[in-house]
Amino acid sequence: MTDTPTQLFIGGAWVDAVDGATLPVDDPATGEIIAHVADAGPKDARLAEEAAVQAQQDWARTAPRARSEILRRAYEIILERTDELAHLMTAEMGKPLAEARGEVAYAAEFFRWFSEEAVRIEGGAGVLPDGRNRMLLSRRPVGPCLLITPWNFPLAMGTRKIGPAIAAGCTMILKPAPQTPLSSLALAGILKEAGLPDGVLNVVTTSRAGEVVEPLLRGGKIRKLSFTGSTGVGRLLLAQCADTVVRTSMELGGNAPFVVFEDADLDKAVNGAMVAKMRNMGEACTAANRFFVHRSVAEEFGRRLAERMGSLVVGPGTRDGVDVGPLIDANGRAKVEELVADAVQRGAEVLVGGRTPQGPGCFYPPTVLADVDPESRLMDTEIFGPVAAILTFDDEDEVVRRANDTPWGLVGYVFTEGLDRALRISERLEVGMVGLNTGLVSNPAAPFGGVKQSGLGREGGRVGIDEFLEYQYLAVPVG
Repeated sequence: MTDTPTQLFIGGAWVDAVDGATLPVDDPATGEIIAHVADAGPKDARLAEEAAVQAQQDWARTAPRARSEILRRAYEIILERTDELAHLMTAEMGKPLAEARGEVAYAAEFFRWFSEEAVRIEGGAGVLPDGRNRMLLSRRPVGPCLLITPWNFPLAMGTRKIGPAIAAGCTMILKPAPQTPLSSLALAGILKEAGLPDGVLNVVTTSRAGEVVEPLLRGGKIRKLSFTGSTGVGRLLLAQCADTVVRTSMELGGNAPFVVFEDADLDKAVNGAMVAKMRNMGEACTAANRFFVHRSVAEEFGRRLAERMGSLVVGPGTRDGVDVGPLIDANGRAKVEELVADAVQRGAEVLVGGRTPQGPGCFYPPTVLADVDPESRLMDTEIFGPVAAILTFDDEDEVVRRANDTPWGLVGYVFTEGLDRALRISERLEVGMVGLNTGLVSNPAAPFGGVKQSGLGREGGRVGIDEFLEYQYLAVPVG
């Protein structure tokens, strides 16, 4: 970790926090401190804001091709340093190296995608219906942005927000999660190396989020907030944005239903379940949370899923052959333990797992629960761990009603071999994304986001850059 930056990145320079404070970064596999990074306070936030505001005008005037080429260079550097970045990510948040390498590739793709979108920002022109005026439409950057990223995908969530902001011509302040700041600091170094001008990206790492974020949102200079995190924090931030009418995009919590019909190909369904549940140890907003399986195939599905889950190797992510790393911290593991205990107390059958291993680290075994009581807490709580909870159903109307019986609506998964049913159920699910006979929906070329309390706006895809652009309409008299 000696080559990884640990200071704040403000105005193109690496600086200590004004008050000299630092925060520790732990390895969740061992509990050992692997680094101390600068712990920003309100004064540091103001300096970052000043740098972003000062750089905004010149950056907005930068040629789209120049912005595109910076992103393309950063994409190439990220790929060249895949192993280095993967080891860094595994150290600070625990995911196995193979999965960390996959995230590096996924993260890089956002820069490649938005490098291409940077040169495709279009406006429009035409004569208005009354014939008196011509209409000229242009797209302009929304202005300085505050980007807040979570700990579970520390590199990809950074590139998914930074990529469109750079492409659109916005300056920004990035506040990564305090558990995983190192990946974000490494990313800032890569962008500087790729030629990003000073002040366009500023990174403030902090354990004092409230002291840092609220003054920025209420100060009137930040014009855009992009947040990924819990619905509870999202509500608080929306309230703080109200006074100065900060434009917002929110990617919040999920409670994904995974529906297996009686005509499903069970091999596909189990394979999809492994991806939808076990990606990132289940610590993903897209993770399948509630498994609704038709009564006629529930026993067989549960048996197969338990067999696959039970075969996974749990251990430190750096160790060869490990499939499942630790959860992010002791609080995260305790939450999973409590949810499983509640389900078991209500009558759920443990098909595999369910017992916390002894020893250091925040490990929890892949767990499958059958015959779960619908009143169990894990039915309306985002598990964020490697636990699959199976419930049975008998007909379409029932399962749609139960799948939609949640304030969240990020993603749903549907497994059936019937085309009519597949389209019918997908259209009835109150979610922003559907995985049809697949457990993976995330792709930089697709719009990512949810409905209801799972968020506002979309990230990625052709629409991802729209979140960072405003329209300006110019009326020009005819004749």
